[in-house]
Amino acid sequence: MRFCISCIIFTFCHVIMAQEHAWVFFKDKPNASSLLEKPEFILTERALDRRSQQNIQVNEQDVPLTPSYVVAIANATGVMVKARSKWLNALHVVGTQTAITSLLDFSFVEHIEFANKNIEVVTPAVTSKARTIEKLHSKLEYNYGRANNQITMLGVDAFHSVGFNGKGYQIAVIDGGFFGVNTAGAFGHLVDGDTGNGEILGGYDYVSQSSNFYVNTGSTHGTQVLSTMGAIKENEFVGTAPKASFYLFVTEDVARETPLEESLWVQAAEKADSLGVDILNTSLGYNQFDESKYNYTYEDMDGKTTFITRGAAIAAEKGMVVVNSAGNSGNNPWKYITAPADAANVIAVGAVNPNESITSFSSFGPTSDGRTKPETLAQGGGVYVVDENNTVKTSNGTSFSGPMIAGVVACLWQAFPTKTSLEIRQMIVENSKNYLSPTSQGGYGVLNVSNLLPSLSLSEDVTEPPLMFKIDEMNNTFSFLLLEDADGPLVVNVYSNTGNLVINKVITENNSQVSFDHLANGIYYLKYSYKNINKTIHLVKGVYAK
Repeated sequence: MRFCISCIIFTFCHVIMAQEHAWVFFKDKPNASSLLEKPEFILTERALDRRSQQNIQVNEQDVPLTPSYVVAIANATGVMVKARSKWLNALHVVGTQTAITSLLDFSFVEHIEFANKNIEVVTPAVTSKARTIEKLHSKLEYNYGRANNQITMLGVDAFHSVGFNGKGYQIAVIDGGFFGVNTAGAFGHLVDGDTGNGEILGGYDYVSQSSNFYVNTGSTHGTQVLSTMGAIKENEFVGTAPKASFYLFVTEDVARETPLEESLWVQAAEKADSLGVDILNTSLGYNQFDESKYNYTYEDMDGKTTFITRGAAIAAEKGMVVVNSAGNSGNNPWKYITAPADAANVIAVGAVNPNESITSFSSFGPTSDGRTKPETLAQGGGVYVVDENNTVKTSNGTSFSGPMIAGVVACLWQAFPTKTSLEIRQMIVENSKNYLSPTSQGGYGVLNVSNLLPSLSLSEDVTEPPLMFKIDEMNNTFSFLLLEDADGPLVVNVYSNTGNLVINKVITENNSQVSFDHLANGIYYLKYSYKNINKTIHLVKGVYAK
């Protein structure tokens, strides 16, 4: 009898002391106004430039959490702070239901959301208090080796052929582990770089709270994901954006599946945004957890319910192109996409076999509110990757079709640098083969961007009176226009990407033409001088691939 009573007491105590995951949302950011007046204190110059180019405002979401609020929650009895989000003005905490609920006593706490949907906390309705301010290559010939099919299927080889290989664009990879990246030869050009500086710009392991993001976490998934974009193994393998730069973030705890991983993902996305990253790629998705009380339903895949999806939607609003694998649940009772692939303006990517038939495992759309997902498809069945041992091997999963699309985005944006992130996303959607007839599993179809390859073009318009450059794409010529009131010659020099002078022209009369027929396809630098105007812009000569 005593044993039974002890069991009852133990069980009762266990229930009372059960640990819960929850998000604590704050009401405000009291110092927001002063920080928004000096946005360079909270965002890097590169991040500010990216937003300025896309007319995206810096707002209160970009302001860090109020330190005194964080300290107060961290010091609360029975609660541990595990992650934080400035975008959502929230902390991820773990503790007992009672301890977490007591945080409502703090005047600065707006409301609490428990990951366990069986727990409800009645709180005031959330109101928005956001305040905003205005914020004002060379040509390479690649032997793709065993990656040839997956590259040419997307048409990105046409971009590579004229020097659009992702150079100058930054991709953040959020995944489960990058062991071997710093030792496998296929990543050597990223680690050491062409000039010894390296194209892996940094990273962080949010799971272990460590700056060593190469440590063996028990997963090399991120290593293989990275390979589909950035690896080069001579005569064997090339990724879709071999000259892009990368940040590597670990947010996936491979030993367990808890809601904390959602918060760590958002934290990494916020860091990527603050660094000025252009493209965010993740091959992660969430719908089921170790404890079923946290599980999501298909109805939750509505673009606004899960914490990670809300963060991903904000990431897209900040001017990054967010690419997320659709998931591998096509054969399972849960056959749908997983969060955050359901987020608005995120590119969800499904998988096809080498012959472009949809793989059976590729997850189905649409979102529960009826939006088409996935947006596009790439090879994910029998796809080639490079592992931590520098071995090229086959694998399967939307985990690999997704990052291949992210690499294509880098090349596409390099070719169209004046486009916004949303315009680039729309180009991906519209150049998927079934754009006019999407399906639930195939979305808009397999991507092919070859027909988007620009012909003769400048990286920006030149309309500085009395100068104007006019392109004649059909005849591969430029007309250099000097208006009638022009005073003095216009000196035009064109250099190859290796620095060789290939055209020298002194313009003294209106409508003087220069032919580019004799130049090979590729990227050039056009330097022009007129009086006190001296400027350098990119010139691209290509052909429309058929």
